[in-house]
Amino acid sequence: MTGETDLRKLLASMTPQLLPGSYVFATLAPDMPIPAGLEPVMRFREREGTTLIVTEEAARKAGLTASFRCRMITLNVHSSLEAVGFLAAITARLAAAGMGVNPVSGFYHDHLFVPAGRAKEAMEVFRELSMDSAV
Repeated sequence: MTGETDLRKLLASMTPQLLPGSYVFATLAPDMPIPAGLEPVMRFREREGTTLIVTEEAARKAGLTASFRCRMITLNVHSSLEAVGFLAAITARLAAAGMGVNPVSGFYHDHLFVPAGRAKEAMEVFRELSMDSAV
């Protein structure tokens, strides 16, 4: 399964889903292990340290300093990792609305972390973009 690559089809059928709860971004020093019992939605190692995306509650319980309180929106379309322009079209539309976003691509779906207070607005932007792209 390689996923969809046609940009118009992807945008028209992306079916965004706003997940419950709030998330935050936290970082650990390069040699620091992930706290026991903490299950990040994402972990990414960089030279400066390890970035974690975790629920706000989990970060608090683990005593992590975190930033960017956000909501997670999953695009329920199996996008190919080689799809051209999908996230660019989405992030451009959010940028036009003055909204920052942190996208993460998984094998099957793309996930967008948007400011917590603007999640419903982001969902409306996605609905409009999807409707504009419908065949």
